[in-house]
Amino acid sequence: MSKRSHKQTLVDEGTAGAGFVAPIKEADGNHATERIGASPETKPCKHPYLEAMVASTSDAMLALDEHFHILDFNPALGTTLGWSPEKAIGRRCSELLRCRNLNRMELCGTSSCPLVRVLEQKQPLPNEELIIGDTCEVSASVTPVALGNGQQQVVFTARDVSALKVANRVRANFVSMVSHELRTPLNSVNGFIDLLLQGHMGDLNAEQKKYLGYAQEGVQQLMSIVEDILFMTRSDVGQFEIKQQEVNFRVLAKQVVSGLEPQARKAGVLISKNIPSPTPMLYVDPQRMKQVLNNLVTNAIKFTPPEGTVTIGARPYNDQFVMISVTDTGYGIPLEDRQHIFERFYQSNHNQQSKMGGYGLGLSIAKLIVEQHGGTIDFDTTLNKGTTFYFTAPLYRGQSE
Repeated sequence: MSKRSHKQTLVDEGTAGAGFVAPIKEADGNHATERIGASPETKPCKHPYLEAMVASTSDAMLALDEHFHILDFNPALGTTLGWSPEKAIGRRCSELLRCRNLNRMELCGTSSCPLVRVLEQKQPLPNEELIIGDTCEVSASVTPVALGNGQQQVVFTARDVSALKVANRVRANFVSMVSHELRTPLNSVNGFIDLLLQGHMGDLNAEQKKYLGYAQEGVQQLMSIVEDILFMTRSDVGQFEIKQQEVNFRVLAKQVVSGLEPQARKAGVLISKNIPSPTPMLYVDPQRMKQVLNNLVTNAIKFTPPEGTVTIGARPYNDQFVMISVTDTGYGIPLEDRQHIFERFYQSNHNQQSKMGGYGLGLSIAKLIVEQHGGTIDFDTTLNKGTTFYFTAPLYRGQSE
């Protein structure tokens, strides 16, 4: 048997989980695969307990090359998804993993694909919640592995969280029920305050109007919190849908600026737009995308000192997406807060956070909406100079026709 065919036999007949495989180049320039630690001809494993751990763990583990071809996987993944090595190794992961986000939007072929993100950024991606296979909900970690020959591989690890998700849905349903019960009385209180302010119950003096205004502001803030909690709980149970259509980004940005102009004026902050011509035409849910911009611009105003600026920008990204940004000249994000910035209800201990208030859902909601559109969101920040949040949004290419 030739060296080439012997190595292929190792791949086809070896037991999944005995060790991950790595691509090697033959003298003729073609690629074969070699199972690491599976044969005396290969380099002996210095740490045999690692092989035993990979084979025995209940976490599903998968190795892929930089073109997303499956190199190897452990028994847990084979059991979870019903694969055999003979049928799976060498195929593209999109045929077998079929990653989807929690709203069941397919990620394969989009910039939200965790494997694409890891290979582009060359940084590990921990704790990504996905659905793989038909219905298996997992918490996945993706780690890039640089080989000595300049090639890249990826290790995909997934833990089944289906039982945990059932418990979370019970909690989410309870929160949703409570939020619904709060919404009706809050709407009533807001309506009656409005009637009082309009003078339908008699004339009010200036001081009475001032305190009623404070009360109405507090009620509206509570209503906003309730709506955001309802939004997140609907998303958690898969009830979040987007209605995409052709949207003029310049018009969308103008609507957001008009709505936030009073808040910016009160804070002494200038809002500007830097949008190229011709104006990008997006394929998005206009209400949801307006919510993303509104959350980002509101945050920027809150954390920008008087006489600062907030700029909404857009620039080409690729054939399918445009890059949208919100840049401020504010305080910047402290180093210790950066890894938590998109976590729900996260509150910084920074002194500016205590002054500005907020309840920590705006950026979580923005991330959820962007990812539901197949995009990604991230930020750059410099202390005492400012922060830029940027995200990708799909371009309109006749999808609705």
